[in-house]
Amino acid sequence: MNLKNLFSVLIVLFVFTSCKQEQGGQSRVPIEDFFVKPERTSFKLSPDGSKVAYLGVHDHCKNIFILDLKEPDSSKQLTYQVNLNVQSFFWLNSQKIIFSNTQSTSDSLRMFQIDVKSEQRKPLFAPEKARLRWVYPIVENNGSLLVGMNKRDSSLFDLYRVYLDGRQPQLVDQNPGSVMSWIGSPDGEVRMALTSDSVQESILYRKGNGLPFKEVTKNDFETIFVPLGFVKGSDKNIFALSNQNRDKMALVEYDVENGKELRHIYEHKRGDLGVEGYSNNLQEMLYTTSFADNYKKKIFNSAYEGVYKRLKGKFSDSEISFLDSDTTLNGFIVRVYSDVHPGETYYYNRQKDDLQLLNEENPKLKGLEFNSMEEVEFLSRDNKNIHAYITYPRNKRKNIPVVVLVHDGPNRRAEWGFDPEVQFLANRGYAVFQVNYRGSIGYGKEFWTAGFKEWGGKIQSDITDGVAWLIHQGIADKNNIAIMGTGFGGYSALYAAAFNPSLYKCAISSSGYSNLFTYFREIPPHLKHYVQLFYRIIGNPETEPDLFQAISPIFHADKVRIPVLFFQGGKDKYSSVTDANQFVGKLKSNEIPVRYVFKKDEGKRFRNEENIVEYYQEIEKFLGQYLK
Repeated sequence: MNLKNLFSVLIVLFVFTSCKQEQGGQSRVPIEDFFVKPERTSFKLSPDGSKVAYLGVHDHCKNIFILDLKEPDSSKQLTYQVNLNVQSFFWLNSQKIIFSNTQSTSDSLRMFQIDVKSEQRKPLFAPEKARLRWVYPIVENNGSLLVGMNKRDSSLFDLYRVYLDGRQPQLVDQNPGSVMSWIGSPDGEVRMALTSDSVQESILYRKGNGLPFKEVTKNDFETIFVPLGFVKGSDKNIFALSNQNRDKMALVEYDVENGKELRHIYEHKRGDLGVEGYSNNLQEMLYTTSFADNYKKKIFNSAYEGVYKRLKGKFSDSEISFLDSDTTLNGFIVRVYSDVHPGETYYYNRQKDDLQLLNEENPKLKGLEFNSMEEVEFLSRDNKNIHAYITYPRNKRKNIPVVVLVHDGPNRRAEWGFDPEVQFLANRGYAVFQVNYRGSIGYGKEFWTAGFKEWGGKIQSDITDGVAWLIHQGIADKNNIAIMGTGFGGYSALYAAAFNPSLYKCAISSSGYSNLFTYFREIPPHLKHYVQLFYRIIGNPETEPDLFQAISPIFHADKVRIPVLFFQGGKDKYSSVTDANQFVGKLKSNEIPVRYVFKKDEGKRFRNEENIVEYYQEIEKFLGQYLK
């Protein structure tokens, strides 16, 4: 081999080795590939099981498409909107679909019905400057449907009858001022209503439409009662989720006429149960789940149990979500996913044991290896058990740069499943740490309420204690830790930048609440009922101004000593642009490195695809600069 050829071989070997070392054994996935929006969504099976309707994109707008399972050649696009998106839809029966469309959340409400065979459509009513909430179960009764609409008062939803022949909606019951939801029964009667002033919640009951409601139970704000549906053959017994006289949300049968729990059906020891699993068609509980068990099913219906076991046999490393089924329980639409698998949607025929792929949620990521979420537990400084998830970068488990990703809420939680943001960060070589701090939902009543009025206190301490645990375990490189989040997570990042600058190398805030006085002023009218609850969770800015000043980052910007990346949307309803500008201005005047990205047409979370890519490009560049 001559010297020239040897030199060429060495160059190739050097490049190959360098790339392999740089990626840590995992290929570098382009940013845009992580955040691909699925082309098809909202799959719904017709009641007779013959067709699947879904939303797809035509001419940049979401439209309804029909997949004919019996005659595939008859599959077609059903709507052809070019300047309006189909917002939501459902099968009224096996021949007709009801759908709504809108250009934006502030636009007029438009509702239509469309015949699947003839494609003839007609409006249910003239466009309304209002919001609509369906009354479940959605039942056609004498050519009409029951809905809640806030036509009269933007903060209240009255009960209306919407006619399928296009007549003007008829007011059925006027909201007395506290009804949060109207609840129907399978025969189309509204027998229940839930009222709330966000401090106390009441269950109202009546025998049928037109009769007066009577209050049967009143709960305090810590007690949660979620009606799921009526027990078959009864007009007063329901299935519900309840934490009355217990810590965790359990599945119960409840006599709503007399306000009495009849039997305790199932409870998960570690976490609250989820709201899925009741069938309006069958009027029975099919299954239940808890996020604390990675959404594995406790199944009560034999047909569902058989399908679940068969599909788990085919997808042993994934979880199965039931999205829909036909009335005979032969056809199912299911989602298959995991923490390392973005997800696929299938039609499953139980009789034939046949699977048909309907959609890959992100085909760009097909065949790539991702990093699993590992659940961990640590003790807070006051000896409370705190749960968290760690996603490690490939082939690294010790002395790693860490991004602490704080979930929004705080009345939400981090949970198991494929998260493109987490996988993007892990792919770039960072361990991702997600703490379910006190106040996070799903771990029971006591853990949730332990976070009340602790936005600037024990919630932040839980996150700090988790980071200390990471360092003590040798997982985190103590000199290379960033904190990042959106909404409350962004607030927490700003708070940490001001009060824990020695713990973090840098902070990233997206629509973070810098001024909690402003946060309360921005609550929209239809959420005003929750203000009293927000007072319990956060505090009252009018009666506790010292608390609000103490925990609002904008009043402590002079304490920030670390670089900050700040994102803000001009249409964010919960975080003030003026406050964001003021906070960033204070950092600049103190000569703190700050990068401010403002998008006037975005809200709390960026939705435009180009803006999403730019968002993560900025994050990648920022972390690359400050986390070594």
